[in-house]
Amino acid sequence: MVQFFVMHGIVESAWAQPYSWARNNISDLGNVHCALQTEPEPRYICSPEHAMMNTSFVALGISLIIGAALTGDMWRKGITAAVARLLVASAGAGFVLVGLAPADVDENQHFLGALLVMGTGNIGLLLAGFALADYIPGPLRRLTSLLGVTAITAFGLFLSHHYLGLGMGGMERVAAFPLLVWALFSAAGCLFNLTRRGAPHTERHTNG
Repeated sequence: MVQFFVMHGIVESAWAQPYSWARNNISDLGNVHCALQTEPEPRYICSPEHAMMNTSFVALGISLIIGAALTGDMWRKGITAAVARLLVASAGAGFVLVGLAPADVDENQHFLGALLVMGTGNIGLLLAGFALADYIPGPLRRLTSLLGVTAITAFGLFLSHHYLGLGMGGMERVAAFPLLVWALFSAAGCLFNLTRRGAPHTERHTNG
């Protein structure tokens, strides 16, 4: 997850014409060709390190799929949790598709990938708030659902070209980043819990 934000910074810094978080889509970083893009907003795109960004998209997607599959302890039992995990995994598949099909190479496949990320993935984030295990504090579960609602709303505004002063790229990030931030903190929480559970065993083994 961290690698995505690192690569984002590296790839955007390689642009000759400054990359803008407000004017440019995230996917612009992965475009293969240098060209003037007229829709949905006019902008010139030329990303010299597009291969790095597309590789990052694929790696991010794989990590989301693996995370959804291996974090069973942080979820309740039942259909809601199963659906939430499936939708989060679908967002991972979306990122893989985005990386394999840049917007200027296969626009339809790329759009499908974006729909999986910001559409079904954010619905999964919303449901996650009702499906996380009871040991996770209630405020964090409610915050998870709030992030999902925020991201879904932002995705609707993004699709309808209502950017509320944030710009096209800014609104897209409000739609895409909540899931990534949530996944990052969830992964950190899982690692912390594993470490905490292993500590007493390690201590007993050492004392023995």
